[in-house]
Amino acid sequence: MANSVLYEEKDKIAIITINRPERLNTLTAEVIQAVGDYIDLATSVEEVAAVVLRGAGHNFSAGYDLADFLANEAGSQDEVWDPVSDYQSMSVNVRNFMKVWECPKPVVAEISGWAIGGATDLLLCADLLFMADDAQIGYAASRIYGTPTTMMWIHRIGLEHAKQFLLTGRPIDAETAFRIGLVSRVCEASELSRSAEAEARRFADIPSNQLALNKLLINQTFENMGLRTSQMLGTFFDGIARHTPEAQDWASRISGGDFREAVAERDRPWGDYGQS
Repeated sequence: MANSVLYEEKDKIAIITINRPERLNTLTAEVIQAVGDYIDLATSVEEVAAVVLRGAGHNFSAGYDLADFLANEAGSQDEVWDPVSDYQSMSVNVRNFMKVWECPKPVVAEISGWAIGGATDLLLCADLLFMADDAQIGYAASRIYGTPTTMMWIHRIGLEHAKQFLLTGRPIDAETAFRIGLVSRVCEASELSRSAEAEARRFADIPSNQLALNKLLINQTFENMGLRTSQMLGTFFDGIARHTPEAQDWASRISGGDFREAVAERDRPWGDYGQS
């Protein structure tokens, strides 16, 4: 597995770290696959009681690496868009994200710095979210070029707040995230990793079969409410949202080297993300 994702076991916990700080820990196919593979590894190690998921440096992740993503799509730009092919491709990412949800061991995720777009599809699959007091999380892609694929938002924060933050793409600060029940705990940034690891280690005092049964029961309740169907629609709609005329124009500007201004125009009316 690549150095873009690191894996470590210590004191009965596994730590998975997205390790691309020079690229704001943005997600590539390689990164997403490695996270999924390391979740499988942690699941298979009997001594591991819980998993911690984090980003290296100051940010969890700024979402998909658009340069990498668009480069992989460049070869098919002159072809007719195939929604089924797009769905199948993006579903690979969703399956790896959902390994966090399906892992029988508790997964504690750290939200540091910025957690944006596709990174939230991964983060919100975790069991407990610990957030730095200076961090922000949001789905900026809902303004243009995407919809949430794992569609965990409404299940974690309810209808009103899901509409408030998905229809606008506004980022959520730590105080708001705790108030609306999105995160379990807010910590000083310098204490985030220590607090997350301490909580993860406490699960070693509970039998693994008990943890697995309770997690499965909780998750199954949400799945019975239509989670998997929402994910199918979210993944299909994500492809559609990336192939509207507006989205294609926006993407062509990024491919043409106008990344900063394209993002700035997206966020300028709201005064957030790169504008804040």
